[in-house]
Amino acid sequence: MSDLFIGGAWSPAATGRSFPTLNPADGTVITTCAEAGPADVDRAVGAAREAADAWAAHPEHLRARLLWRVADLIEANAEELAELESRDSGQLLGVAREVSVPGTAEHFRYFAGWCTKIQGAVLPVAFPDTLHYTRREPVGVCALITPWNFPLMIAAWKLAPALACGNTVIIKPAEQTPLSTVRLVELMSEAGFPPGVVNLLTGGPGTGRALAAHPAVDKISFTGSTEVGRSLVSAAAGGLKRLTLELGGKAPSIIAADADLDAAVAGNLTGALFHSGQVCAAYARFYVDRKRADEFTEKMAAGAAALRIGPGDDPASWLGPLVSEEHLRSVDAHVRGAVYEGADLVGGGRRVDRPGFFYEPAVFAGVTDDMAIAREEVFGPVIPVLAYDDPDELVARANALEYGLAASIWTRDLSTAHRLAARIRAGAIFINMIHVPDAATTWGGYKASGWGREMGPYAIDAYTEVKGVWTHLGPGSR
Repeated sequence: MSDLFIGGAWSPAATGRSFPTLNPADGTVITTCAEAGPADVDRAVGAAREAADAWAAHPEHLRARLLWRVADLIEANAEELAELESRDSGQLLGVAREVSVPGTAEHFRYFAGWCTKIQGAVLPVAFPDTLHYTRREPVGVCALITPWNFPLMIAAWKLAPALACGNTVIIKPAEQTPLSTVRLVELMSEAGFPPGVVNLLTGGPGTGRALAAHPAVDKISFTGSTEVGRSLVSAAAGGLKRLTLELGGKAPSIIAADADLDAAVAGNLTGALFHSGQVCAAYARFYVDRKRADEFTEKMAAGAAALRIGPGDDPASWLGPLVSEEHLRSVDAHVRGAVYEGADLVGGGRRVDRPGFFYEPAVFAGVTDDMAIAREEVFGPVIPVLAYDDPDELVARANALEYGLAASIWTRDLSTAHRLAARIRAGAIFINMIHVPDAATTWGGYKASGWGREMGPYAIDAYTEVKGVWTHLGPGSR
């Protein structure tokens, strides 16, 4: 049984309620977690509010040491964290070891370096004998709500910059995958954060809504679906809370006529099927020159069929399970719907006959822009191939959806690549490579894919307020 962490102490939920978290590789219960209710939300927000002023005044170099210490503890407990991440989310153990855990440590180290470098500026103003300068100050109490696909690393994307900027936090992991975040908070407590600076609430959507609506929460940072993001906007609107939202995506991948097709197939298989397609920036609609579309589709289908499907702790597995029975049914409904609309299912598209939530990657040919499989976020191992005749039509087709998180371009012509990159409305463009974000750069979406940016110096903007200070220096000033 996992408890809540509020004000520096672990405790059960006020109601005594709990919920199970499952292993998606076999559907069994791993453990239960406390389900936070309104009274727990009040306690956590109160603890964060009480600690806010002292933490904001905490010397920057000491904040940096604490964040660096967390990174050290993550590395010291790397294998345990990787196994938790794999067991709870279905993530391949190799991915957890090589991507999620090192990426988590890297984010804490990167933002530890920012603690002593957050600064304002002296700005010239029109008024004579006037000094004007700006200060960057913490937003205050931040509620951080994370998704189930990369729970550990996305927690770090939010925790590290929020704390580096002097905010206090309440983190609420997705109810499907809370365990690695619980362990991370244990390590943060061990690192020595003062009581109330870091708080943890586990629970379902009601817990997130209560945090969003709470009058003493100053900021919400949420990663998840566009639908839930819109609901959080409504919940936070009354208090005019600051919001950072990283939401859904339907990333186009453009395969130009001159692309190295074998390299494009290899890159797009990974881009589409990494973590079984449960990635917000997954390549999810594939625009291929008509002269090469059949060859691309056949090679993608053959490559997908050759990938070994199995549990995350099996070193031979390339595709792990989907996160839940509910999500598997959603993915399968999209596949069945595409067949009904007339798309040609070239390969896969079936549940694997074994315990757990495994699904064969589905490759479609003959897809058109008006089909749901080309417009809606599936968040699973589905590859719809759309042919094009005129390269000039690509930008309009790529930009036609409400999403704008990421896009991919495969071509040998860098002029083509950079012209397309400039015109596609998405927050990240990957040219001849897979979607790999980095702590030092920007991450976030256009349009319905979100508000604001995470990572790099842009995260400092997300977690600080800018204050202007004016001083009259004329006669009479002292």
